[in-house]
Amino acid sequence: MRASSLDHLVVVAPTLAAGALYVEERLGVAMQPGGKHPRMGTHNLLLRLGDCYLEVIAPDPDAPAPTRPRWFGLDDLEPRTAPCLAHWVARTQRLDRTDASLTQTFGTIESMSRGTLSWQISIHADGHLPLGGMLPSLIDWGDAQPPALHLIDRGCRLQRLEIAHPDPASIRQQLDAIGFSGPIACMAAAHPGLLACIETPNGLKTL
Repeated sequence: MRASSLDHLVVVAPTLAAGALYVEERLGVAMQPGGKHPRMGTHNLLLRLGDCYLEVIAPDPDAPAPTRPRWFGLDDLEPRTAPCLAHWVARTQRLDRTDASLTQTFGTIESMSRGTLSWQISIHADGHLPLGGMLPSLIDWGDAQPPALHLIDRGCRLQRLEIAHPDPASIRQQLDAIGFSGPIACMAAAHPGLLACIETPNGLKTL
């Protein structure tokens, strides 16, 4: 039986500067540098949220254009697109042992790297997110410790992630299929969306 937990939240932005400003205005804390993803032509910033973390990711203007669609739907962003909490990633193990039903839902398992870090992650070939971002991508860090444990602790903690969707039961069914446990609430709503409730040194804030 597969088991999974919340690894990180994903804010997409047309530029890292725009994404950093979005987070700092809402949480009142600064993010720390991440790194570059050569295969995807992207780069990121990071913020520890306890046992998980927040990632701001954007196209890297200094990197060659990738030969494939960028992940997290970044190719769909326009220069004036507002940054937003668009996705989340669940940590699991043995992604090399997946079946067709899992890859059809969450994407093909691929190897990625950033600096000295390496991992496996599920990615749809067209760069689009599972169920528009409401279902997670799956990540496997192998024997390495999750990156959150190596980030600066600025006193922020994720309290819960709310997933709004017209059919929340289908979300929960897919999460049960990957053995997910964590601070997730699925609720009915006319339009899909994510809301992260984060305890900060400045009080409870939301993204």
